[in-house]
Amino acid sequence: MKKINSIVKTSFFKKILIKICRILGYEIIDQSSFYVPTQKKSLNENLNIQGKKSITLPLGETKVSRKVKALTIIYRSCTNINMLTQNKKRLFDKEKSEYTFRSLNSIIVSLSQAKKSFPQIEFDVVIVDYNSKKSDLDQMQKQLNKSYFNNSIISLNLNEFKDKIKKVNAENNDVTENQMSNMSNIHKSLLIAKNQCKDLVYFVEDDYLHQQEAIREMIFAYERIASQTNRELILCSTDYPYLYTKIDPTNIFLGSTKHWRVVGETLCTFLTSLYILQKHWDKFISMCQFEHYPFEQPLHDIYKSEYCLSPIPSLALHCTNVNSIYGLSPAMNWKKIWDENENY
Repeated sequence: MKKINSIVKTSFFKKILIKICRILGYEIIDQSSFYVPTQKKSLNENLNIQGKKSITLPLGETKVSRKVKALTIIYRSCTNINMLTQNKKRLFDKEKSEYTFRSLNSIIVSLSQAKKSFPQIEFDVVIVDYNSKKSDLDQMQKQLNKSYFNNSIISLNLNEFKDKIKKVNAENNDVTENQMSNMSNIHKSLLIAKNQCKDLVYFVEDDYLHQQEAIREMIFAYERIASQTNRELILCSTDYPYLYTKIDPTNIFLGSTKHWRVVGETLCTFLTSLYILQKHWDKFISMCQFEHYPFEQPLHDIYKSEYCLSPIPSLALHCTNVNSIYGLSPAMNWKKIWDENENY
């Protein structure tokens, strides 16, 4: 009887302690049972509380001072151009539209998972399309309609921007029609972000396949690292292989499930805030008016004064040719992520 009473008392006091800790914002870890009773989660589950604190064991918690309120995805699509500057085939050797549909599916799936963790965050998807055939546009709209997120498809009018593009590039060559359409699409996307974005914006091209946790990890990482550094960020979703061709010193940050390292270069798929966009507006727009070498040079110039971070391992696969140093991320199951997005 004594033993039973002792167990009952222990259980009672434990419940009271857990309730008090919840009220005060503390966490209790029961390492013997691999459990966090204050959150009713096991130790290997996500313990972050969006907008309040980021928890990483054994380092403890980071108070979140930079809360994410909204995320706009601006998806640049063009199903009738296989490669912008090359004639090579892509990994898996499919029609361009197949990459577009699977890429969009991966974003919708990742957004749906993120919404479960961030019910208070406002998500929306805007597709800026250039010259895709009607059946492809219908397919993209069909995918969006199943997503339950605010969405829209905007058809790019090339004439709106063509006269603003210098016809000779940094290498003293004529700017191609394909490149003009790409620059115009970026320009339109930037304008949409500037006028419609409420907080974060993710600019993404239509040949990136995302892991299911990609958007959730980017949001958690943004809140944590922005709070730690007290500055706005640029996040790249992809661990590009070309980043390993040089030996550069860097800084490493902890996200929720990934490490994040400071990089000085990316391609044109990245996440950032409206604040960064407005602060460096002239540099962003210069990328749409003059073809630099490399094309992304204005972005690289921005990264000299702002933190740009890339995940290790990658959160997204860039579906280029197998030999491209801008494509297949290391330490990633390329076939798995391709197959996961087959049923769009």
